[in-house]
Amino acid sequence: MKKNILLCFSLLLLIFSCKEKVTEKKEEIKPKAIENKSTKATNVSILKKEFIIEGLNDISHKVWLYLPPNYKTSSESFPVIYMHDAQNLFDDKTSFVGEWSIDETLNKLYKETGKSFIVVGVENGGEKRIEEYTPWKHKKYGGGKGDIYINFLINKLKPYIDKNYRTKQEANQTAIIGSSLGGLISFYGGLKHPNVFGKIGALSTSFWFSDKVNDFAKENGNQKNTKLFLLVGQKEGNSMVPDTQNMEKLLLETGFSKKNIHTKIVADGKHSESFWKAEFLEVITFLYNL
Repeated sequence: MKKNILLCFSLLLLIFSCKEKVTEKKEEIKPKAIENKSTKATNVSILKKEFIIEGLNDISHKVWLYLPPNYKTSSESFPVIYMHDAQNLFDDKTSFVGEWSIDETLNKLYKETGKSFIVVGVENGGEKRIEEYTPWKHKKYGGGKGDIYINFLINKLKPYIDKNYRTKQEANQTAIIGSSLGGLISFYGGLKHPNVFGKIGALSTSFWFSDKVNDFAKENGNQKNTKLFLLVGQKEGNSMVPDTQNMEKLLLETGFSKKNIHTKIVADGKHSESFWKAEFLEVITFLYNL
């Protein structure tokens, strides 16, 4: 009897031991989550100083900085491009669905032509992004604090960058570029403050967000020196192309210089970082007469 009990006990131990080994083996072969590696170039950094924008929200905004390859080896000053959604501009690790590869594009441009730029990218506030990049409120999506954000760029960030880096500070050397709602706030900020931003890149712009954009364009569209690049893809949505075409027409009727506006419609263009990445060089080529 005792032998039978010992035998049963031994069998139970063996069974539990096997189960533990199987479990351990399963845990060992469990695939690990894939984390994107950092792809930002060595001449891209994040400023130690972060900015909480008074009146906007309580988010501490990080600012990314691209300095041209010849920044340290020269004493010259450089044109500056201000951009939004900095998480998506330089690094695949922090991007939403892929980066714009601004650093690789500009490094290659410098190598081939000697043309150099400083790029300042402000991170968006995540779930607060809509309120940051929209000058007017939407009944469904809210927003409407874009003026505060633009005033921060003009009164806080630009003076800080101009003080600490060798920049060409004139409006005709300063661009503001963004996509989607970032395109909307670039369009708004550039037209409202032509003495600060003389060049605008409005890519896949969300003109649909508010009808007030049309009245704003009529009031501020009589620009003789500002340069504007409008980009849109035919696969971005039903209203995107006509909205962009109508805006170009409205601006020209208002008095915007015809030679200073360029609208590009891309047949297979989609609302994505890969689209804006592919078109970025052409945007700055037009804006800066490269």
